[in-house]
Amino acid sequence: MKKIIKISSFIIILSIAVSYLINELSQSRSFQFFGGLVTSVETDEKVVALTFDDGPGVNTHEILDILGKHNVKGTFYLTGYEIEKYFEDASKIVQEGHEIGNHSYSHQRMVFKSPSFIKAEIDKTDELIRQIGYEGEITFRPPFGRRLVLLPYYLSKQDRNTIYMNIEPDSYPEIANDANKIVNHVGENIEPGSIILLHVMYESRRESLNSVEGIITSLREEGYKFVTISELLKYEVQE
Repeated sequence: MKKIIKISSFIIILSIAVSYLINELSQSRSFQFFGGLVTSVETDEKVVALTFDDGPGVNTHEILDILGKHNVKGTFYLTGYEIEKYFEDASKIVQEGHEIGNHSYSHQRMVFKSPSFIKAEIDKTDELIRQIGYEGEITFRPPFGRRLVLLPYYLSKQDRNTIYMNIEPDSYPEIANDANKIVNHVGENIEPGSIILLHVMYESRRESLNSVEGIITSLREEGYKFVTISELLKYEVQE
């Protein structure tokens, strides 16, 4: 009986350890089983990419007005479902010269999903991105930043990197509820080649939206230039 209890306890502990390891691997900033993982770009140039996940949504016009006012081009990682829902808004993002990335169709965690599911999510959203008039390179960012084996493998077969980030202020609850804290967090962590992630499309992310203007002005005062993801990748230092 004691032996059975010990074995059961070992199995439970092992299961917890494996689950923890899988969770960590799925959101690692330094390791991926297949393909390229980009969290930032190694460069001496003071360039930075401002990226926005999710949407288009109810705040599309507000973020476009802010970016237009400051002549900044951002990279929008849109979901296919929301492109269909807000098709004209998605088209407007393209018309104003911003870069569009693929953030899946349904915004589900793409871990332990079948190859057919992964393919459908990416391909359908790529098609919708073309339908709104975008003609540039379509980079990909996984929902919630989660990926494990099959998603990176599929992307690698298409010669596409996984685009991540190294600055994500509104992912910290103690920072996300205050636009000034978001601006300060970005300023404290910025470095040449950084990729900033913000969520601005919904009213629940109002403080993130409110921080954008402050981020732009403060980083420009430090001499930073804003570029899109595809532009940023060209600054990568060649060994």
